[in-house]
Amino acid sequence: MVNLALDSTAANPSSLRCHGLSVRFGDHRNVLDRITCEFPAGRISSLVGPSGCGKSTLLRTLAGLQMPTQGRVQIDPPADAGRGEIAFVFQQATLLPWRSAIENVMLPLELCGLASSAKQRRELAIDELSAMELETAAMNRYPSELSGGMKMRVSLARALVTRPAVLLLDEPFAALDDMLRTALGDLLLRRWAMSAFTAVLVTHNVSEAVMLSHHVFVMRSGQLTPPIDDWLPHPRDETVRTSKEFNELYAAVSELLRGDLA
Repeated sequence: MVNLALDSTAANPSSLRCHGLSVRFGDHRNVLDRITCEFPAGRISSLVGPSGCGKSTLLRTLAGLQMPTQGRVQIDPPADAGRGEIAFVFQQATLLPWRSAIENVMLPLELCGLASSAKQRRELAIDELSAMELETAAMNRYPSELSGGMKMRVSLARALVTRPAVLLLDEPFAALDDMLRTALGDLLLRRWAMSAFTAVLVTHNVSEAVMLSHHVFVMRSGQLTPPIDDWLPHPRDETVRTSKEFNELYAAVSELLRGDLA
């Protein structure tokens, strides 16, 4: 089985820079309004804010799924989704129902022409599913036979199997109960520690943002605050949540959410 910590196929993490980025739909106001910011290479950044403030639109624009009305996104070093260097995890697992869990995770390797054989693609898929702690018996099941938590483990494994430089996550844990979202957040941190990638996480959950991130951005009405640096130590575990530092960061993010952007 491939050792993820030693796998040489991982892409170098890329920074994401937004330069005067705006998105407008029809004649409505800008959903994104002249955003200039940076999501640093090899770090996890969170976007928090009320529903409809533009978080998911920004994430889709970073992924190249939404064209900006003005401004641009700079990815340095360049990364290409077609080569598996940019991966996206949606709120819904969006698994192909006619493929097993292993086959769903093998799919991006097939589409991107990665790995030298079907055997190697299968080994990589099993390795990534193991890293997401999906039980072995479930790996050959179809999505209709999996629980919501299992489906999200498969979705995360599918995104990470190509060893992306950039991972974009649109509220992937929102539909899960608190215990399961905590467990999957911990797995995401452990997977990042094995081979660092750049991640941008959209979430409504302030506690999740503080726990998982190096930087937290608050978004309101299509604009971003300057990032709050999350100085909590790594590796992180659940004991961090009871620390004074965690509570201070939680309060700082919550205060920005209640206020207006400058």
